[in-house]
Amino acid sequence: MKKVVLVTGANSGIGLALCERLLSQDAQLQLCLACRNMQRAEAARQALLVSHPQAQVTLLHLDVGNMRSVLSAAEEFKQKYNRLDYLYLNAGIMPNPRVDHKAFYKGLFSSNVVRMFATGEGLLTQEDKVTPNGLQEVFATNLFGHFLLVRELEPLLCQMDHNSLVIWTSSSNAQRSAFSLDDIQHQKGREPYSSSKYASDLLSLALNRHYNNRGLYASVICPGLVMTNLTYGILPSFFWTLIMPIMWLIRIFTNTFTLSPYNGAEALFWLFMQKPESLDSMAKYHSLTSGLGNNYTQPHKMDIDENVSEALYVKLLELEDTVRKKLRDEDVDIKAKN
Repeated sequence: MKKVVLVTGANSGIGLALCERLLSQDAQLQLCLACRNMQRAEAARQALLVSHPQAQVTLLHLDVGNMRSVLSAAEEFKQKYNRLDYLYLNAGIMPNPRVDHKAFYKGLFSSNVVRMFATGEGLLTQEDKVTPNGLQEVFATNLFGHFLLVRELEPLLCQMDHNSLVIWTSSSNAQRSAFSLDDIQHQKGREPYSSSKYASDLLSLALNRHYNNRGLYASVICPGLVMTNLTYGILPSFFWTLIMPIMWLIRIFTNTFTLSPYNGAEALFWLFMQKPESLDSMAKYHSLTSGLGNNYTQPHKMDIDENVSEALYVKLLELEDTVRKKLRDEDVDIKAKN
């Protein structure tokens, strides 16, 4: 049976690198690129077909920050496919990242320089906004939209004849200190990206607890420090030009500086080769690259609590009900006006 793989945020960066690696491993798989920008998605599809002309690559219009788009995309996917083996929840945003320059220069000349670059802890803040669905944009895009997608695709993910794997692209920036159960959308804080990524770690554990007995497993990865459009947006381009030689030098001494999307996709690709039931639900699988450029994957125990994980899951289910009701009410209003 041909494996079916769905990748969100697949038109560039780590997502596209993953797709290339998956097709190189298994040219028979059915690969679906779920993207917000269909023009870029088609360009990515054509690029994949150049190196894999016989590959089965389809496109799915999906904006994970828009709940109507999530529901529509899930319905379209269910009409096209009768199973789903791997769901890569890779799409994410870090809007208008700001650098605390005082903290940056202080860290640049300290023993904490490697951790500062690798995690951005205490260094990065972002501006957030509210979506048309009434949700915080970072929370909606990085977490809740993907959660709703999983819920919608349950019939394809939970089947008796095979196990499936849901894989979250998290981050080393996923810090417990940035997340609060009293503010899961991070409306009051200044680190929505970190909060959303920590929440994905918590949610992965909850999904395992609630779905393993139905054949669905979940895992989390950290791609390391990868130079993508998201990363380049943090600092002016000229600054990256100045410090890139330093970055390559630091990589000799630390394995977390994966730098390229291909290297950053290592853990995502490694998980494709594993049996879902053999994975550790408490581990985050890190993409690592040695100073000699060799890629490998290594698990690290996550700093998460099962009770907090369950409490978040319950809150997300409640929010799901609220969002679905709101969308239904809007549909009723539209029909009434017409």
